Amino acid sequence: MTSPNRPGLRSPKGLPDWVALHFPGRTNATFEGRRDSSLVTRPRQVLPNQFYLITRSCTQRQFLLRPDEEVTNAFAYCLAIASERCNVTVILSMVESNHHHTVIFDREGHVPRFLEHLHKLTARCINALRGRWENLWVAEEPCVTRLLDIPTVMAKLVYAAANPVKDYLVERATQWPGLNGYRHLLSRKSLQVDRPRHFFREDGTMPATINLHFVIPSELGDADEMIEELKARVEELERDVFQQRTISGRQILGRRNILRQSWRASPNSEAPHRNLRPRFAGLRRTRGVALVAFKDFLSAYREALEQWRAGAACRFPAGTYWLSHYAPIPLES
Repeated sequence: MTSPNRPGLRSPKGLPDWVALHFPGRTNATFEGRRDSSLVTRPRQVLPNQFYLITRSCTQRQFLLRPDEEVTNAFAYCLAIASERCNVTVILSMVESNHHHTVIFDREGHVPRFLEHLHKLTARCINALRGRWENLWVAEEPCVTRLLDIPTVMAKLVYAAANPVKDYLVERATQWPGLNGYRHLLSRKSLQVDRPRHFFREDGTMPATINLHFVIPSELGDADEMIEELKARVEELERDVFQQRTISGRQILGRRNILRQSWRASPNSEAPHRNLRPRFAGLRRTRGVALVAFKDFLSAYREALEQWRAGAACRFPAGTYWLSHYAPIPLES
């Protein structure tokens, strides 16, 4: 392997030689922390003990996640593997035909690794099942929203659980035939998932079975009380949607028709464009505090990066993710 200190290796001014060696396309602009998004992506702040709502859609809005038995098993298996390997708690996941909503608790600050592991493994596994080679997910990054307080976590749990009802797919949230974390939360039972035989080797290292747990973390309070409140709010929303359907005459699609759809098909409705992708969700007070803290993080990150490039002693702010994992930098405690 070529030594980073090899004579003649020319690195951009101020950048360590190991950066030029391992990231030959990087320039000063890439590492200056400039605000111009065409030059550098904004650094991520990843903190421990955080709740998130994750949403990701299939390419072209296709029904690639149509909830037949094999797809449901494959997604659940990949989710369980990612959860176990990254020590991320899955609270609820609702996987519809062309997107998923998943609420998690990230105790150790591993959400980027969890997202990469889940979506890459799921894409490869389901593409193998469908006989596809193209991308499974839309090109843009998943929408990852940090949930700042308990009322907001509850609101997003209701949103995820009741999504098939609001989309006029089923009458009750428990009737959704795909991966349905709401149904498992109500029953207080884990889901035992088999290793997908179409993708993983029988004599490989992946476990033959794994349990997917849907858990209310203690940070949210009493689990039974949270589940009962979630159930009451979902049932209230179900009644509201039923009244709307009674007035409009609109019918639900129903389980049988959902499973009859071709996975190559897409919805007839117009695709939403340029929707908001919020970084935070919370009550006004907690949201304001989080936004100020994030601005402070960006400022401290930019200052530390300039010092690091100049070869000066520095400490990056807590929550710095990429550099803390892939570069020899110190972090503030």
